[in-house]
Amino acid sequence: MPRLRLTVATWPRRALILADTPRPDCRECGGEGGWNRDYGDYETGEYAGTEWDPCQCWDEDRRWVLLPLPRTKPQRGYDELPF
Repeated sequence: MPRLRLTVATWPRRALILADTPRPDCRECGGEGGWNRDYGDYETGEYAGTEWDPCQCWDEDRRWVLLPLPRTKPQRGYDELPF
């Protein structure tokens, strides 16, 4: 059964979305939804990067757009100091 939460997506367009969350009592990931896995170069054995391994307790692609939000205008900066 999914555990749902409301979030605001910013890309590709601002929207209010309903998304699945990791199971908080999961024994494998501890409620984090997955873990980072470091890997090395095959030939040298040196560090080559990190990959994200998602846990089976949730589906990070399970999300629904509820409401597109209006675009915000960029904030204007001050030309002078405010004091």
